[in-house]
Amino acid sequence: MSDSVPVPPSDRRTFVSKVSAAVIGGLITVAAPIAGLFPILDPLRRRSDTRGMVRVTSFAALPEGGEPRKFPVLDTLVDAWNKTENVPVGSVYVQRTGDNTVRVLHSVCPHLGCSVGYNASGRGYFCPCHKSSFALDGSIADPKSPSPRGMDPLEAVVRDGEVWVKFQNFRKGSPERIAV
Repeated sequence: MSDSVPVPPSDRRTFVSKVSAAVIGGLITVAAPIAGLFPILDPLRRRSDTRGMVRVTSFAALPEGGEPRKFPVLDTLVDAWNKTENVPVGSVYVQRTGDNTVRVLHSVCPHLGCSVGYNASGRGYFCPCHKSSFALDGSIADPKSPSPRGMDPLEAVVRDGEVWVKFQNFRKGSPERIAV
């Protein structure tokens, strides 16, 4: 005769409880990390560039004679979870061209990105880095200019006595105006 101990038959309740514990444990093991990814990946779901029109100045601040004025562009930047208001993102030249109309030019030279200055006596813009010169409308004034294109115009509207600009940067050194 054998000295083996008889094994009791498995109980149905024990089997069901073990299977349900394994299923619930597996679901928790999978669901918790997936739920944790949502807050981590949330900034990736948002639009990266939420800038639209930015208020630059009042229309009354512009001289009637058509002389351009340089204004800083302050915007609200949203980076992942941070929101910072009134951050300087660049500057523009704003020129009154008529009743409720303006011309807005980016203040950065399209050649290599130096800051362009306004020359009141020459009635035009001048880049001190490589001697590019631009007419009052932003076109290239000197054919020997190293700049591959004229100054970059920006979309602008006068609304309720204020000048609003769609500020954007463009690729430097390219003859085409390519937004970046």
